[in-house]
Amino acid sequence: MPALNRVELIGHLGRDPETRFTPTGKTVCHFTVAVNRPGAKEPDWFLVNAWDKLGEVCQQYLSKGRLVYIAGRLQTDRWTDDKGETQYRTQVVARQMQMLDRKPEEQEVQAESSEEE
Repeated sequence: MPALNRVELIGHLGRDPETRFTPTGKTVCHFTVAVNRPGAKEPDWFLVNAWDKLGEVCQQYLSKGRLVYIAGRLQTDRWTDDKGETQYRTQVVARQMQMLDRKPEEQEVQAESSEEE
């Protein structure tokens, strides 16, 4: 049976990216993206994770308020909290990033993940 898990977003970063490292030394960069829908009063917010080299590029070039294109896949994590209730969080695992609002002195920055989906 065919399957597809793909998401594309264009929006503004809600905060500066934060980079962390896994115990095995892999880089992961976290940031949020706000997407405004026509007619909606509030934006939709997405948590984005960019891994390895793509994460390093995101950390270097992105900052709060920048307009960005993100392509990737959705991933839902599930865990049990302290009260014994099951919690869920869906996030975007970025495969590609492109800045859409460059300053005149900046070169075009476009990056892709080497991770196979």
